[in-house]
Amino acid sequence: MQLQTMNSPFDQEQVELINRLLPMLTDNQKIWLNGYLAGTQSAATVAVQEQPGLEWYAQQGGAPVATREITILVGSHTGNCQSVAKEVSKKLQDKDYQVKLTPMDEFKPKDLKKVEDLLVITSTHGDGHPPDNAIALYDFLHSKRAPKLDDVRFSVLSLGDSSYEFFCQTGKDFDKRLEELGAKRIHPRVDADLDFEEPAEEWFDGVFSILNKDKETDRPGPGAASAAQEIPAASKPAYSRSNPFNAEVLENINLNGRGSNKETRHLELDLEGSGLQYEPGDSLGIVPENEDKLVDQLIAAAGWNPNDSVSINKQGDTSSLRDALITTFEITSLSKPLLEKAAAFAEGDALKNLLELENKEQLQAYIYGRDLIDLTEDFGPWQVPAAEFIKILRKIPVRLYSIASSAKANPDEVHLTVGALRYEANGRKRTGVCSTQCAERSEAGATLPVFIQSNNSFRLPENPETPIIMIGAGTGVAPYRAFMEEREETDAQGDAWLFFGEQHFVTDFLYQTEWQRWLKDGVLTKMDVAFSRDTAEKIYVQHRLMEKSQEVYQWLEAGANVYVCGDEKYMAKDVHATLATILEQEGTMSAEQAEEYLTSMRSDKRYLRDVY
Repeated sequence: MQLQTMNSPFDQEQVELINRLLPMLTDNQKIWLNGYLAGTQSAATVAVQEQPGLEWYAQQGGAPVATREITILVGSHTGNCQSVAKEVSKKLQDKDYQVKLTPMDEFKPKDLKKVEDLLVITSTHGDGHPPDNAIALYDFLHSKRAPKLDDVRFSVLSLGDSSYEFFCQTGKDFDKRLEELGAKRIHPRVDADLDFEEPAEEWFDGVFSILNKDKETDRPGPGAASAAQEIPAASKPAYSRSNPFNAEVLENINLNGRGSNKETRHLELDLEGSGLQYEPGDSLGIVPENEDKLVDQLIAAAGWNPNDSVSINKQGDTSSLRDALITTFEITSLSKPLLEKAAAFAEGDALKNLLELENKEQLQAYIYGRDLIDLTEDFGPWQVPAAEFIKILRKIPVRLYSIASSAKANPDEVHLTVGALRYEANGRKRTGVCSTQCAERSEAGATLPVFIQSNNSFRLPENPETPIIMIGAGTGVAPYRAFMEEREETDAQGDAWLFFGEQHFVTDFLYQTEWQRWLKDGVLTKMDVAFSRDTAEKIYVQHRLMEKSQEVYQWLEAGANVYVCGDEKYMAKDVHATLATILEQEGTMSAEQAEEYLTSMRSDKRYLRDVY
């Protein structure tokens, strides 16, 4: 509608200005503007229907609602929590909520007392530890400096892996501590396993129902009905975790030489037509399948009919039992929650007894290295049909692999470095689900369902002149190949130093010719290697770091970024301890000062880890 001087109290010049402005405003902006103007007048002196020329506002359903600001804090290691948080933020913003989405390491802990509604979305790392970017906030909350939060409302979504003893521990700790500090729950905490999509959606629906109820209570008149409208779905790329892209395998090469006791595959996948984009530091997710021979062995052990029809999701989709076990359900690992559910279907009390508190060590020993076939052979036959039993199984977890390529250097392609997992345990040969699928069942021409997992916690420095130190062992070298390709393409001038470790120089020096070329061309400044089985005394990357302690310290003082990729329990832990020792010796620091130095580097995003 166009305003005119005859149907409004404005003169011609004002009418022209308003008519130019109104078409450019969103509905939310119009509502806000009206609320602002109304606030400058005495309350409730003029009814909407008495405002000539503002018929559009009457259609908006009343005055703007003053909702509490929502702060979303994200503790993420692999990027799962970050992707969930972005979707939650988008949904809330689409419903006109004020939202601040912040990684935990970018949030000032002292600002907690200013927060109104707080949504915590966090993963758990290792043996119940917070992810790296959550450590500072976690420590602050559990310190005496933490403020009272009586005016804060909160809810926690915790992502984890139920095969670990301290499942979702970080989320549990945040939830408990926020309550202790006086905050009030908007909605109970939800602990989500590796197949987290549905629990995350249910958590959001629960949180939103409370927020929406508050909004409806505050909204007068006919506008209350509009608040209950369906939440618009967040915009998503065409291909994602729930809708992966079938990428064709272009190359599949064994990087290890003859005689090696390892098999490391270099895969090149075609992304043409997918629209998928990535940056160095990101991961590629693969949706794997169980080996058909293993599924057949399980079906035989359980005495099931492979052709039985079973439900594979909450939507009621069905499949044959055999296909469901190949494509949908995890069968290669055990967890305490799974055993607790299976005990209800077992004949006798043997499995229940194993789950008793006093048998904790025996339970952990049993779970390690065993799968569903072992469980079935040891405690079956199950006293329920297969269609009932598989309801207790979780979905096959996706596998995330650090991307080993730069999109600038390899348009429409993505490269991976995958170590095939093979071992023997409890009298049977075992293999990794996805790694051996890549090694044995993904020849050139085959396809793999993939998606991009963004990882903002493992990025090259914004300033291309910043020096970088890259530390990794085995397949942990993958992202550094991507780093070097990227820096070569962008002609980055910063120095780069690689510390790489493996077993044998002759057979296990992954991407050797590429590193040597980058050294020759100056893309890579320095390289130190450690081949642990080539010497009488095992030498690892942390030993090479210590040997170059003075120079490493000089690089740190010059502002270098430090990257660590690989095994967390041993390599990354030892590297951290070595860095602290270098700071103590070369920087004449106390142990506490060295840790504070590393903590400061982590806060400044100069100490970045991609560990598993």
